[in-house]
Amino acid sequence: MPAINHALIARESFSNIVARSNWASREPGVIVVFCIVFVVGCGLIGLWISKCISARRAKTALPA
Repeated sequence: MPAINHALIARESFSNIVARSNWASREPGVIVVFCIVFVVGCGLIGLWISKCISARRAKTALPA
């Protein structure tokens, strides 16, 4: 009985089932929008954290 490489058969069938395509290269505008939304979101979260910290510092410095 000849030796059968089961790993090769499994890899070939898996690559047939999961056909990978590069979605990001086909849709660069969507990726740019995601990046812009992420940067704006991080900026807003940073602004909110900065305001919370400054409000806490103002509240603790008020009685002095």
